[in-house]
Amino acid sequence: MSPTRSGRADLRLFTPTMTTPTRRRQILLAGVLLALSLQAAAQDDGLQALENFLRTTRTGRADFTQVVTAPAREGQASRSRQSSGSFEFQRPNRFRFTYRKPFAQTLVADGQTLWLHDPDLNQVTARRQAQALGTTPAVLIAGAPDLTALRQEFELSAAPDRDGLQWVQATPRARDGVLRGMRVGFRGGELAALEIQDSLGQLSLLRFGRMETNITLPPETFQFRPPPGADVLRP
Repeated sequence: MSPTRSGRADLRLFTPTMTTPTRRRQILLAGVLLALSLQAAAQDDGLQALENFLRTTRTGRADFTQVVTAPAREGQASRSRQSSGSFEFQRPNRFRFTYRKPFAQTLVADGQTLWLHDPDLNQVTARRQAQALGTTPAVLIAGAPDLTALRQEFELSAAPDRDGLQWVQATPRARDGVLRGMRVGFRGGELAALEIQDSLGQLSLLRFGRMETNITLPPETFQFRPPPGADVLRP
């Protein structure tokens, strides 16, 4: 497998053994899917609203910007990287991440296969979806039928208001993973931001725009065919 550039997705991030650069995408994926499950939680009856979301929301679409900040090293300032794109999902277990800046990339889960397409490298990586996601929180959250199932993996609680947003804290019950914690921010009951911190102290901040739920998405949204001539890897 060709080396990936910093900030590029790597399907190895969905396996139990991960190198440091691959951790960001697993945490991002788990975080966004959790945020979709939590987007009603800041309403008056947050837990009931969340339960309603899990029972009634089947599809969604949003734009996002992401800023990843690495902790400062001795004698060096902290470093940040920014990317942006769009995200669509359809329960159960179908989603599509489209990164447009600074590098074009596409990550598609079609229910059977997880596809990663890197146009610059002319490379496609394909994994069995059950194998790739089976050991991460993402698969539980994407298909969580109710609040009880979600609480099996996360401790949920209200956090103080900040930056004009209401926040919900989600802490993984498993303390030995790469994810330290997440905060999901809401404005007027709508998902607005997501903070993710990993065990290395790296902070990812995502801001969402134009969130739509229960919309009709074309079937091809969650379909993928490798482009002619692309190098297809099946690790």
